[in-house]
Amino acid sequence: MSFEPPPDADDASEEAGADILFRDLVREHWTRLHRFIIKNIGHQSDAEDLTQQAFTEAVRSFESFRGQSELSTWLYGIAMNLVRNYLSRASHRRFDFTDDSELQYSASEQPNPQEQAEHTEQIGALAAALEELPPRMREVLLMVAVDELSYEEAAVLLTVPVGTVRSRLSRARAALRAKLEGRGVELDFLKQ
Repeated sequence: MSFEPPPDADDASEEAGADILFRDLVREHWTRLHRFIIKNIGHQSDAEDLTQQAFTEAVRSFESFRGQSELSTWLYGIAMNLVRNYLSRASHRRFDFTDDSELQYSASEQPNPQEQAEHTEQIGALAAALEELPPRMREVLLMVAVDELSYEEAAVLLTVPVGTVRSRLSRARAALRAKLEGRGVELDFLKQ
């Protein structure tokens, strides 16, 4: 007499495995992936939806993951595709503008008005200088400096060699530094 599990036992164990994979992916990558998505689309609630959708897609298509890259790189690739689809379909929702009335309910964490004005000026100069960079240079700079992706992860997402990422990043930092110096602004992360 041999024991055979009921036909749906394998389905239950596969479902439990998918649940564990999903929890582990979310625990390890939620914060960085959410920050990556919100930086690209600029809309908080849509970024949360896309982040969740990226994890769902990853679990759903995990069987197609061949292990040719890091799991995190594969996950960022899924997220990048979702961002591209989102922006191509909803470019008018890329920025969420509000008026000053919302500020009355927010506590200021700025030490004093002068430092706040300097910071605002620096951010404005940085944003303007970034917009002046060629898109390929801007994209790699944001991936490495803001999203904290490794050169290898950025290379996979951009589908270029690691050396290309390094050279674009070097040229982007130099160009951004020159543009900011022309505006009288100096930022630490560009000195690397």
